[in-house]
Amino acid sequence: MPDSNLSLTPYKVTICGLGELPGLCNGDVTHLLSLLDARHPVPESLNALDGVDRELLHFDDVVAEYPGFIACSVADVERILSFGERVHAAGARARHLLVHCHAGISRSTAAAAVLMAQFNPGRETEAFLKLLDIRPHAWPNTRVVEMADRILDRKGALLDGLVAYRRALLERKPQLSQIVINIGRGHELP
Repeated sequence: MPDSNLSLTPYKVTICGLGELPGLCNGDVTHLLSLLDARHPVPESLNALDGVDRELLHFDDVVAEYPGFIACSVADVERILSFGERVHAAGARARHLLVHCHAGISRSTAAAAVLMAQFNPGRETEAFLKLLDIRPHAWPNTRVVEMADRILDRKGALLDGLVAYRRALLERKPQLSQIVINIGRGHELP
């Protein structure tokens, strides 16, 4: 089956949450980006991934600074982008990028879209819309996207892609609007 994101990347991109990791740590993953909660231990299932280029970051899924939480920093997003440079530099050796966070909804989807857009300037919206196929219930973390947009000097293009994705998602699943409001992120509705 052809990979739907080949037009943006020559490798497969998978996004998941912690509960899905054991089924995906099966040997075809060449690159792994783990975005764990600030105080979450490294999952045991990741020990099975020998020879995989890995990047592990710890920050909470928040979109602003809140007491008791660790929000992602510019340094965290720079590490995500540096990891993207390693994946890109791997060339044909990069066959499967797995990006995960706790639930596979916010941090991981933001990072995956940013990584797909990183070497495709002008195609930021396309990168975010790929999430509809890869992870159709995603709500990418705005803070990660804002920081990546500044670092990559995309002048709002990543944020425009994020808004286009959210509009398309809410057209498919309008009931998500109330869920987003209920979790305190209603300000992110397009």
